[in-house]
Amino acid sequence: MNFLIVGLGNIGPEYLFTRHNIGFMALDYLAKEKEITFSQDRLGAISSYKLKGHQINLLKPSTYMNLSGKSVNYWCQQLKIDNERLLILTDDLALPFETLRLKPKGSSGGHNGLKSIEAVLNTQEYARLRMGIGSDFAKGRQADFVLSNFSEDEIGLIPFILHRSNEIIDSFCLQGIHQTMNKYNQ
Repeated sequence: MNFLIVGLGNIGPEYLFTRHNIGFMALDYLAKEKEITFSQDRLGAISSYKLKGHQINLLKPSTYMNLSGKSVNYWCQQLKIDNERLLILTDDLALPFETLRLKPKGSSGGHNGLKSIEAVLNTQEYARLRMGIGSDFAKGRQADFVLSNFSEDEIGLIPFILHRSNEIIDSFCLQGIHQTMNKYNQ
């Protein structure tokens, strides 16, 4: 079976370790663990690995966050991926830092990357791994917060969060979303 795992983020060195890029960070961590590399292709950086007979494709869209749907749609068509085998990794302000929550569907929650995917796919019916980045910002400073770097204390916990996201990805591909939710949702 073929899967597409999409990490949301923004391209460019100025965004590399920002909260908004935790989806990219998760896929980079996974690629390092699986000893694979990304190559630039149309609308994103792509890589893949085999997992117990399954083809796991990883995508980091190069369209910037607000146009993520364009890249996701293109690669779903190229790889013949239906929504049941699509997983989006995204930052989430509504969840405390360090919290990971897998959901089979849902609204964008105001997230521009998810809004774009929803608009292009014309559905909210796709899995997403929501990665909590906290919400410690002053009123009206949301954009600055998501584009800020993690604190020193948070950076120390990032490898544990990314390792757990890898486990969730593998479980999603091997055991399905409901078993994975039962096992990993906090």
